[in-house]
Amino acid sequence: MDPQLITTLILGFTLGLKHALDPDHVVAVSTIVASERSLLRSAAVGLSWGLGHTLTLLVVGLAVLFLQVSIPEGIATLMELAVGVMLVVLGWQSLRAYRKRRLHAHPHQHPGAEAHFHLHPQQASEAEHTHAHPSPESRSFWAGFFHDFRLRPKSLLVGMIHGLAGSAALLLLVLTTARSAVQGLAYILLFGLGSIGGMLMVSSLMGLPLAISAERFSWLNEKVGLAAGVVSIGLGAVLIAHIYLPGA
Repeated sequence: MDPQLITTLILGFTLGLKHALDPDHVVAVSTIVASERSLLRSAAVGLSWGLGHTLTLLVVGLAVLFLQVSIPEGIATLMELAVGVMLVVLGWQSLRAYRKRRLHAHPHQHPGAEAHFHLHPQQASEAEHTHAHPSPESRSFWAGFFHDFRLRPKSLLVGMIHGLAGSAALLLLVLTTARSAVQGLAYILLFGLGSIGGMLMVSSLMGLPLAISAERFSWLNEKVGLAAGVVSIGLGAVLIAHIYLPGA
């Protein structure tokens, strides 16, 4: 295989990993992960984001590489604006959830079982405190795994919007370095795989301490969600201002 091709593909994967660490990506995902109390669910958020991001890049890449479709500058700017608006919306949702559904650890004990904790909204009714506990026989390990580690539509949509916003710059790089449309498509695929791996790692690292502290330090998780919401709104406002006020 051509050494230059190998180098190009490795570069694509590496840049994909780095791309996942962009501030707007991490902040957007953090607003979603902050509401999770499971490591698997947090990892699923990152995986869903990466899949949505890669799906958009592939669709736009196919159109550009094989159909010679160009991305007008105005459309590219509109995509970046969409990211700013999305960050503000995600931050607002995070703050709203913090205000209306602050969680507390609710200890209780069932006959024949040890005392344990569950997280409930502070204003939860008595009915919300009553819930069933599936027995180990009724829920296998794999059933629980696939229940938590499944596609998250919200994260998928966020990833798709990020993919649209970053597609113009990526495809410009591909068109200037790829020798053929097939090589360009392979580069996009490796870039997408890198972004999936990077965001999966990021969301898992963010979700791990939240999952560990969910029962004993629920107040800390609440503050993380609050901070994520504030930062998301602030960053979204900065991105919007940068578009409308280039000197900002």
